[in-house]
Amino acid sequence: MNRNLGLLALCQGLFLTNNVTFIAINGLVGLALAPYGWMATLPVMGYVVGGALSTGVVARTQARFGRKTAFQTGLVVALLSALLCTAAASTRNFWLLCFSTVVAGYYNANAGLYRFAAAELAGRTAPEKAVSWVMAGGLLGAVVGPNLAARTRNLFDVPFAGAYISLAAVALLGLAALSFIEFPPAPARKASQGGRPLSEIMRQPVFLVAAVSGALSYGVMNLLMAATPIAMQQCALPFADAALVLQWHVIGMFVPGFFTGSLIRRFGTLPVMAVGVALNLACIMIALSGVELHQFLGALFLLGVGWNFLFTGSTTLSLSAYTPEERDRAQGALNFFVFATLALSSFSSGVLVTTQGWQLLNYGSLVPVAVTAALLLWLALRLRTAPAATA
Repeated sequence: MNRNLGLLALCQGLFLTNNVTFIAINGLVGLALAPYGWMATLPVMGYVVGGALSTGVVARTQARFGRKTAFQTGLVVALLSALLCTAAASTRNFWLLCFSTVVAGYYNANAGLYRFAAAELAGRTAPEKAVSWVMAGGLLGAVVGPNLAARTRNLFDVPFAGAYISLAAVALLGLAALSFIEFPPAPARKASQGGRPLSEIMRQPVFLVAAVSGALSYGVMNLLMAATPIAMQQCALPFADAALVLQWHVIGMFVPGFFTGSLIRRFGTLPVMAVGVALNLACIMIALSGVELHQFLGALFLLGVGWNFLFTGSTTLSLSAYTPEERDRAQGALNFFVFATLALSSFSSGVLVTTQGWQLLNYGSLVPVAVTAALLLWLALRLRTAPAATA
């Protein structure tokens, strides 16, 4: 891994520090400030709704100004939104908190392209390994995020205001790291070589499976992760336990990044993704077995590993579905599917865990897992019969 990839992995780690801290505290701050309990995860939902709404703007910004300037813009937005969240917590303004997280969604959509930038930095040598290694940088978020939330939540008289201020500092660190990265120039664009329209790109079976499996894997992960701090509080488990569970969950999400790329290169993308589906099923079975600390811990850890296999696999799968000229529109569409699904899962997690309980939430997660399994099987059968039809 060269210097540029190493710095991009650091940026990914700082991005996940922001995400994990948001997940750890936004639901609890929302629960304290919301007019009704079922609205607790609206600030979490706002983060991903903002991401979904920003995907088109982010794609155009990347195309016009290049990777570096666009990524720096996202970090400036992260800094400003963290300060807005601080103001919302200080004034106990629930709707300002929701607005602040929607603004922060621009950073979420922007940094969601780090994994694609990693493949471009690697060139044609080993893009799947570059994606995997940069995603492994998220391990920093696993270590720092929960500890940052726990250590800064009572830094000031206003609960969690210190955590939001610390995220502004994290954004500044990201800006510093990004300033040293040298990205390859964007592909030259000619009027006659603009690539296929997005509708044609999206009709490809490979793109369809990559988009849906990536979105659903993120949706299931977010559905259970966003609800976990609230569910654990309902079970009278302390915040320190919730921070520990989230820490091991994010470790599960990103430690496999050190070898997922090698597994994909050796065994293929679809088999690795199938293992991810199996791990998601194992997570749900453990979560349904009880509500003690070790069950939350085991379930969320397996959920993280399963997400890594599915999301890294779907990203790698998508790389074969578009040309460099089609990059921005294809990646923007992929991110839109992810954030739209995340928005639905964020809202559903709060409603289900506060009104129906942790068990029903897990039973509901079986549906998207089953859909992902069916899509992977369909694509595998289609790719198996394609060579025979060609011959």
